[in-house]
Amino acid sequence: MTLHRIVDRAQWLSERRVLLAEEKAHMRAGDALAEKRRALAWVRVEREYLFDTVHGRETLADLFAGKGQLAVYHFMFGADWEQGCKSCSFWADTFDGIDVHLAARDTRFLCISNAPLDRLLAYRARMGWRFDWVSAVDGAFSQDFGVTFPEMRPGSAGGYNYTDAVPNDEMPGISVFARLEDGGIAHAYSTYGRGVEAINGAYHLLDLTPKGRDEGGEGMRWLRRRDEY
Repeated sequence: MTLHRIVDRAQWLSERRVLLAEEKAHMRAGDALAEKRRALAWVRVEREYLFDTVHGRETLADLFAGKGQLAVYHFMFGADWEQGCKSCSFWADTFDGIDVHLAARDTRFLCISNAPLDRLLAYRARMGWRFDWVSAVDGAFSQDFGVTFPEMRPGSAGGYNYTDAVPNDEMPGISVFARLEDGGIAHAYSTYGRGVEAINGAYHLLDLTPKGRDEGGEGMRWLRRRDEY
């Protein structure tokens, strides 16, 4: 580990308190941003989407499973892929199991990918995960919500992450939907790129360590699926 500055406990506490004040300001700013996120206008979902699930063919409304909110992780697993994205698999290792807690707050959580359901379930079994995972069938849902780009062309949501860029034909994201009083569905929020780090507990823990993510200029080349290290 790189040689680091060493001080006595009194000096450390003094510096830590200064940093604590900055951390609290950062948290308060985050709370204010979250409030603005919740206040963002919604868009009614007019198109009917179909998904293959362990319960059979279901609509987007069915995926709510009686809850008022639906949170979706767009897991990169293309229709012709043999296995899921290793980065999305890293994410899944850190959020697996949260669905029970979210359900207690009127929110259903699941993953949606374009690969056939049997391939998704086989990969889930290989990784030992428990979260619900459904197939987007024809890919229309993934295209409309900005994570799948056939032939590397921007879909109806434009390019990736609200830009004109299309870095790959499959990309990750998080989308949130709400049930309306009239029974309809509204799209409340989506985030992409580094926005999906919000649900990666491993990265947040590494950010607390001296080495941090320790990725340098190599990005995530260090990463392997949990059974490939």
